[in-house]
Amino acid sequence: MPKINGNEIRPGNVLEHNDGLWSVVKVDHVKPGKGGAFAQVELRNLRNGSKLNERFRSADKVERVRLEQKDQQFLYETDGMLVFMDTETYEQIELPADLLGDRRPFLQDGMQVVIEYYESEALNATLPQKVVCKIEETEPVVKGQTAANSFKPALLDNGVRVMVPPFVGTGEDIVVNTETMEYAERA
Repeated sequence: MPKINGNEIRPGNVLEHNDGLWSVVKVDHVKPGKGGAFAQVELRNLRNGSKLNERFRSADKVERVRLEQKDQQFLYETDGMLVFMDTETYEQIELPADLLGDRRPFLQDGMQVVIEYYESEALNATLPQKVVCKIEETEPVVKGQTAANSFKPALLDNGVRVMVPPFVGTGEDIVVNTETMEYAERA
């Protein structure tokens, strides 16, 4: 595995550190008036979700890990586990439902999801960036409410609440960005 310097760490990198696999969440490069520069790095453990703040000097070497990514199809959920199938080999794997966190409601039957593997261990699942959802209920349009930045609350068919523009009504399909969990456009 390639070793990188402490100043080459970027958000999204996966590092092997303290006998664990860590995903880099945030990096702040600090150059104090006295002493050498360093990177203040916020890490999240890929196995148990714990967080860690660590300092890496530019001379420090860290192990960068490359994860293998595979497209897999979501089949069903059973006993808190999500079952995915590899569309090429038809092998099925189970991952804990809490792996997706608050994005879990956006997972739909038959959806293609990117699963990241380290050797043969499945560590992470990434939903498509945009998902189509139906609006279950929202407030009716108020005449004269045409301000460009006015939004109203809406309840989606998966139980998630998002803010939508005033022209969107109940029963309409919208596209939701799964990374920001916000309205993107009409479907």
